[in-house]
Amino acid sequence: MKNYLDSEKKKEIFKTHGKSNNDTGSPEAQIALFSYRINHLTEHLKVNKKDFGTQRALIMLVGKRRSLLDYLKANDIERYRAIVKKLGLRR
Repeated sequence: MKNYLDSEKKKEIFKTHGKSNNDTGSPEAQIALFSYRINHLTEHLKVNKKDFGTQRALIMLVGKRRSLLDYLKANDIERYRAIVKKLGLRR
């Protein structure tokens, strides 16, 4: 079984949303990675409604992404607007 988030997929996410495919620390790259994982876990929970461990992990991921978005909004509003528009996030 192939892992949904292998190293090639991570590099692709970092390349499209970060400064390079080695840029793993920028807020944009982290937000994009969290968004990808959130979408995957949401689809998993639609099928497995009683998987409460995954549900807790999803809530924690959403909180981490929200914290990074708040940080970006406070420090560089243009980068915040760009990442929200690029990923299609609401708010």
